[in-house]
Amino acid sequence: MIRVRVVSVKGSAPREVGAEMFVGVGRPEGTIGGGQLEYMAIDRARQMLAKGETEARMDVPLGPEIGQCCGGRVVLQLDRSGPTPEEQPEVLIFGAGHVGRALALALQPLPVRVRLIDARPEELDLAAPGVATVLTPLPEALVRDAAPGSAVVILTHDHALDFLLAAEALARTDLAYVGMIGSATKRAQFARFARDRGLDPAPLTSPIGAGFSPDKRPEVIAAYTAAELIARLTATISSKKQTCNS
Repeated sequence: MIRVRVVSVKGSAPREVGAEMFVGVGRPEGTIGGGQLEYMAIDRARQMLAKGETEARMDVPLGPEIGQCCGGRVVLQLDRSGPTPEEQPEVLIFGAGHVGRALALALQPLPVRVRLIDARPEELDLAAPGVATVLTPLPEALVRDAAPGSAVVILTHDHALDFLLAAEALARTDLAYVGMIGSATKRAQFARFARDRGLDPAPLTSPIGAGFSPDKRPEVIAAYTAAELIARLTATISSKKQTCNS
């Protein structure tokens, strides 16, 4: 298998430095931005496979001559390497009602590990195929045990339980995202609840997905929340990588 990695970008380009794709005998995995640049890289990678080459480099101007007018320049490194296993952040969804199930489904194709958590087996049974479910009467223990960098989304059927879980999550400082379904009134009520317990309610995102649309359909809330959540996780991961490289 040939790894194609973006190692340098000047000007405008479809993907950032570090973007990768993997080319084998079947369908390529990943993307370096699509378009003619990607077709050229796939063709060069397959030439390498056919000729037994181990390494190559491509310096590609993204101009009209290749039909990709980003206006920048990209350098690609090609070598024989398989995908490196990468630990994906975990998203804990508390509440397997309509929105919880829709959010778990929306997150399925994204680079996260999802667990849908509830104390009601009949709701968990309605989850989409392939969604990991957890039946537990003590969901707060899962908040305490979550790995650093995880995301916690709270949308149970019980406001008191929502507040308990949100307080558990805010008692930590190493979670990438803490979100709770609700309204401005519910957030104000929780803010008082949190402050009474010595917690800062500011890191809580509530209502979830509310910066996009007032649409209340579960699938729409789920789509906007998935976008909001992935943006936060991506920013957190990028920040960690920059810290490690500095």
